[in-house]
Amino acid sequence: MAEPMNFLLFLFIFFTSAKGAFNILDFGAKADGATDSTRSLLNAWASACESITCATLFIPSGKFLINQATFNGPCKNNDISIWIEGTLIAPSNYASLGTSGYWLLFNNVQGVSIYGGILDGQGSGLWACKLAGNNCPDGAPSLTFNGAKDILIRGLTSINSQLYHLVIIGGSNVRVVGVKIRAPGNSPNTDGIHVQQSTGVTITNTGIKTGDDCISVGPGTMNLWIERVACGPGHGISIGSLGRGVQEAGVQNVTVKTVVFTATQNGLRIKTWGRPSNGFVRRVVFEHALMRNVQNPIIIDQNYCPGDKGCPNQNSGVKISDVTYRDVQGTSATEVAVKLECSKSNPCSRIGLEDIKLTYGNQPAQSSCQNAGGTTNGFIVPPSCL
Repeated sequence: MAEPMNFLLFLFIFFTSAKGAFNILDFGAKADGATDSTRSLLNAWASACESITCATLFIPSGKFLINQATFNGPCKNNDISIWIEGTLIAPSNYASLGTSGYWLLFNNVQGVSIYGGILDGQGSGLWACKLAGNNCPDGAPSLTFNGAKDILIRGLTSINSQLYHLVIIGGSNVRVVGVKIRAPGNSPNTDGIHVQQSTGVTITNTGIKTGDDCISVGPGTMNLWIERVACGPGHGISIGSLGRGVQEAGVQNVTVKTVVFTATQNGLRIKTWGRPSNGFVRRVVFEHALMRNVQNPIIIDQNYCPGDKGCPNQNSGVKISDVTYRDVQGTSATEVAVKLECSKSNPCSRIGLEDIKLTYGNQPAQSSCQNAGGTTNGFIVPPSCL
């Protein structure tokens, strides 16, 4: 949901006139989309980070080429606002970022807020390389927060990322509000938002159109809240894949509510590798979800084994329990609308289905369960297989 214009105007006037404001143009940046402005941006960050009082880094309108930037903390203050009016552009040659693992990286920062602006990862060249089956680098996520605390990302737009658009690892108290993420439906590995080893992350009022998971949830994630998110195209909201390693932190206390999926591969998904692991998924609530022509509206897949390498004929060790699906309605693009394929050695337990109504065209949809136990409440369409 867009911010009210008067609110944005207020923020713009406040930030650009405030004491401790650092405009990257004053540090030599050029808004021509061709001149490398990386050093100017980092020097402006260094000044804001060194300020003993609250500071603002301002990126005005125009296009700024940024090759690669790491914003290191901790800073001398825990109140830095980054106001972006323009567009930050990644190098069009994906080899420039190569296998570095990031484009814009915030490392060990606290109290950073990002408002508005556009990040353009220029990922089309790398996507073409991957789709052609060539030997390509993995690519770089557009925006990464590593070990960050008390973060706000509001009104940002991320387009055409090489890899993931927004990555939150090892973070706490991170709020993502009113963000827009855009990439073509056939762009490989362009997850919208990835959260891992983090606690207290909130994602609200966000629209995600991408070529992979809209939101992916990795190991060690706790107290995650996702609300009012529109997804499609993409692979849905996925917890996992989990259980790739034997020793792995679990996922718990996740709420996903008031979400809409349009022509996505999956809706609400939990995915684990079919191999030994001490991981777990527990206390998850999916509620008030609308499906529009979704291939797998509700799915638990504990047999994930890409390429049948390293895990064929093995059972997932990830223990899934206390997962509730409440008020999930809409249309399935396939006959099986509810698919719960759990581990033979570690069956899913305490799965709850409440007020489910999923149809398949003009035909009744179906449910499919393996090694799943739980309860139902209210109307259940298709009929439960628990």
